[in-house]
Amino acid sequence: MEARLNPFASPVMSKVFKHLIAANQLIADSTLPHATQELVKLRASQINGCGFCVDMHSKDAAHAGETATRLNLVAAWREATVFTDAERAALELAEQGTRLADAAGGVTDEVWANAAKHYDEEQLAALVCLISVINAFNRGNVITRMPAGDYQPGQHG
Repeated sequence: MEARLNPFASPVMSKVFKHLIAANQLIADSTLPHATQELVKLRASQINGCGFCVDMHSKDAAHAGETATRLNLVAAWREATVFTDAERAALELAEQGTRLADAAGGVTDEVWANAAKHYDEEQLAALVCLISVINAFNRGNVITRMPAGDYQPGQHG
């Protein structure tokens, strides 16, 4: 498979992606746990069918020490016993925030309240921004058909 468009060869797209990368770095530097960040990015990417991002975030998470068991169970997190209550709240928020078109009303008050039990205001802000940024990356990569499988951990910063 070959990409329809190289996002870094396009003057417009490369600038937008550089801003998304900068936003992602701000989130990475936040107090939201890094493991939670990778799990959320992986789950949103699975939902959106973004093979490039699934490849990237599963490899980056494994490189950072995440276990294969947890990575393999992200898609079935509700039935898995390997996630903390805080991670489960983040994954639920990520799912509802990613599947906005599937549920009238978007993120429910119950899901928001559950996330707020586990994360402070700044961490919630980082989580909301993370969900927004990964969804933007997913859409750009899916539309351009970015191929998956060749990513090396840390390749894109």
